[in-house]
Amino acid sequence: MSKKHPIISVTGSSGAGTTTVKNTFDQIFRREGITAVSIEGDAFHRFNRAEMKAELDRRSADGQPSFSHFSYEANELEELERVFRDYGATGTGRTRHYVHDDREAALYGVPPGTFTDWAPFEDGSDLLFYEGLHGCVVNDTVNLPRHADLKIGVVPVINLEWTQKIHRDRASRGYTTEAVTDTILRRMHAYVHCICPQFTETDINFQRVPVVDTSNPFIARWIPTADESLVVIRFKSPRGIDFPYLTAMIHGSWMSRANSIVIPGNKLDLAMQLILTPLIERLVADAKRA
Repeated sequence: MSKKHPIISVTGSSGAGTTTVKNTFDQIFRREGITAVSIEGDAFHRFNRAEMKAELDRRSADGQPSFSHFSYEANELEELERVFRDYGATGTGRTRHYVHDDREAALYGVPPGTFTDWAPFEDGSDLLFYEGLHGCVVNDTVNLPRHADLKIGVVPVINLEWTQKIHRDRASRGYTTEAVTDTILRRMHAYVHCICPQFTETDINFQRVPVVDTSNPFIARWIPTADESLVVIRFKSPRGIDFPYLTAMIHGSWMSRANSIVIPGNKLDLAMQLILTPLIERLVADAKRA
């Protein structure tokens, strides 16, 4: 952690909804006049698309069918920790972009499935913002949470997470349901051992829970809407959280535990604005005083 150069880490698996959370953070940054450097977890994959396919084939032939982007060894986690550490110490660092599709290829000038070159952060940022798969990893080689000042988990219940991933990958990437299902199965071991443990490290978790039937996500015709969902917000430490204020401001919310509040799904953006804005303001104010 660094008072002078704070870091916010948003962690969630593919299809969890971290992009939606990032959009809310961007709104807060714009409204409060905060300059944030944003880095993406995909930028720290170890392999480009062609290399990953070759690595998957090699490991499958070697009897390792569970290797995936969720796996620690598929990512440059030491490099990610170096970026966190350098930014916390000096406010500097570097990143790159993983180019997913033709639209991004036109924007960045490199083919889909490849990386741009590493480039230094722009000067004058107030904080570093990470969004991706591995922002709170603790293992034998890295400890990312110790460098982050605010850690957010985005964790829908598993059937909803799968439904969202299936619909997203079919719509935006042209995959079949069968192909997405194969990916989910291959990632399950790493999901349990590499993704889930991170949510014990987060300061706040946002977990969306549908109130309609999602018992078979592989045939679901649509994603449950916000009006068909609740969101459980869990605080690692409730100290300093004004729960009476939150329940008064968010109509239909209630406390389910001493450190948890449940809100209607369509109030998520409001809840995030109310909860996160003062936390971000405090980080930036403390940084300016440091």
